[in-house]
Amino acid sequence: MKALKDLSKILNNIDGKGYKAYKDIRGQYKGEDFILSIDYVQGDPFASPSRIRVTVPNDKAKFSPELYNTPYKLKGAVDFLSRTFTKNINKIYKNVGGSGKSGTLSIGQCGQEIIERNYVLINEDTVEARLELGLPAAGRRILGKKAEYILVEVIPKIVEASLFFNSINKDDLYNKVRLTEDQYFLRKEIEKRGLIAFVANESILPRESGVSQRPLFKNVVHFKSPKEYEVEIELPNYGLIKGMGIPQGVTLIVGGGFHGKSTLLQALELGVYDHISGDGREYIVTIEDAVKIKAEDGRNVEKVNISPFINNLPMGQNTTRFSTENASGSTSQATNIMEALEVGTDLLLIDEDTSATNFMIRDGRMQQLVIKEKEPITPFIDKVRSLYEEKGVSTVLVIGGSGDYFEVADNVIMMDEYIPKDVTKKAKEIIKKLEEPRKTEKNSRENEDVKRILLKSTFTKGKNGVKVKSRGWNNITYNKMDINLQDLEQLIHSDQTNAICFILQYIMEKVVDDRMTLVEVVNKVYKDIDTKGLDTVSPYKGHPGNMVLPRKYEIVATLNRFRNLKIK
Repeated sequence: MKALKDLSKILNNIDGKGYKAYKDIRGQYKGEDFILSIDYVQGDPFASPSRIRVTVPNDKAKFSPELYNTPYKLKGAVDFLSRTFTKNINKIYKNVGGSGKSGTLSIGQCGQEIIERNYVLINEDTVEARLELGLPAAGRRILGKKAEYILVEVIPKIVEASLFFNSINKDDLYNKVRLTEDQYFLRKEIEKRGLIAFVANESILPRESGVSQRPLFKNVVHFKSPKEYEVEIELPNYGLIKGMGIPQGVTLIVGGGFHGKSTLLQALELGVYDHISGDGREYIVTIEDAVKIKAEDGRNVEKVNISPFINNLPMGQNTTRFSTENASGSTSQATNIMEALEVGTDLLLIDEDTSATNFMIRDGRMQQLVIKEKEPITPFIDKVRSLYEEKGVSTVLVIGGSGDYFEVADNVIMMDEYIPKDVTKKAKEIIKKLEEPRKTEKNSRENEDVKRILLKSTFTKGKNGVKVKSRGWNNITYNKMDINLQDLEQLIHSDQTNAICFILQYIMEKVVDDRMTLVEVVNKVYKDIDTKGLDTVSPYKGHPGNMVLPRKYEIVATLNRFRNLKIK
């Protein structure tokens, strides 16, 4: 193996040459206590950055197995080391500049969530950080001296400060691991107690803006559970914690406008992920298979059984195998629910503000004017109880405009100036006083189950094969076809989207067989990730590319929005 001094020689020799000469530096170089691997070299300064790894033997790094001997502890340790590496890049390195992406040095970016990511690898043998570097250039001429400064001088200093146990803040590392242990315990505990979510007292729900997940601290009202829903849980590290436990069943969140209804629902949506200390949502947890449902006008639908909600369409269109390239609000929301049930969700999260009105409710007056035989839609209000009683699927619904839902609710929580109050008894009393309640509507398609087999023909190839690329967190291009993910509100990180790109290729090359259902295909991918690690879906050798683990629900949702999807 070459030494770092050999890398210096190569960089000095190619200084001033055309950018393609950077290819000469690919390979591994031994530093004093680590190995530098240059796995991929970008073709020009405007292309995606080069991928490099720094690997330290753990007999020198000295990270104890007690920090990573369970999946949830490992998640916390990787999160801590990733953030530590970023902090030290910013502290030690000042961008040397140049054309294009020249001089950019980064590890994957961490947000407010603690989530499985592949930016750092840690086990009994090694500790490894995966970096991206924009190799510096002036125009398309190599700036060898600046590259030498980054690779031979700066990176060793960052490694020394970030990947050795004796260099990092040990208390902060242990606190992070203890936090993830408590969050794991809390998730298991609410399942044991038959709860679908828990919101700790003193939590901070509002965010500082619509484009930021950072907590709002100015004039904020801290969360306080109604006494009727308050539960106590003893966490292994934090100790006793109190908060609102939401039971299984149908729960309404009601209240006036701007009183915090949607803010609470948004906290529950993202409660499927753990959050960092200081976020305000550290101890807000929702069962991990919860899915946010909304209307999604214009989305693609391929052979989905929406007949439990919609049938007898004009022109005889089949709703047990419903397909369209331009779904309406009601058909898209019905589709989103049926697809979530197909994957196996136990909790639907719905806000009337983002729902199709005619899908959610048909009031008594409209029932009298338009008879059931002329209305294809069975509204959600008439299905929400059977979803729970027959399938065990709970619903949390933000509602501000239809008191008819009181009749089907198990729990009614009113947000009053950001303070939750139990108003279930009062809501039930109001229902009893109604002289002409609306009639429950049913259809004959209660329990139909259609298995949707994913076909290989979904993954067509262009002249140059298949190119799948993420564009931010909400868009993927498959060759020249866009997959719009902007309505997947529980997809939160661009590197989750990057991982989904790799997973689509992995499915195409190694999984789809024209026999497995779409859900079986994604479950197979998840099983491979569980046994072999997230890196297994990467098409790259060495540095696998930045990935954050997406939930299976968002992977399935991506396939369902792919306009080339082929289902049997």
